[in-house]
Amino acid sequence: MNISVREHIVRIQIIEISGRLDASEVARLRAEQERLLSNGTSQFVVDLSNTNFMDSAGMSALVSLLKRARQLNGDVVLVKPVDAAAYRILSLTRFDQVFKMADTIDLAIKHF
Repeated sequence: MNISVREHIVRIQIIEISGRLDASEVARLRAEQERLLSNGTSQFVVDLSNTNFMDSAGMSALVSLLKRARQLNGDVVLVKPVDAAAYRILSLTRFDQVFKMADTIDLAIKHF
């Protein structure tokens, strides 16, 4: 008989964004994403539950993170915004079909 035991740990970084995700703030988000990616992280949960506004610059940063994570064999799961207008933007732009979406951080983590 052979017995094999191994531990599999997935390193997931949770990025929580509250308030506005727009051009005036996106440079800080991109810098943080770059720092995490350069440290070898490729699995991300982006918590948008407390985000109340997103513009094209903010959405572009999310797409960039998704592309970079997937190049590293990782992925990005978004936690849905509670704010109806913010969620509507994700729906209208079909982000809800491009990204995996979850209602909570705990549910997002289960995607990994």
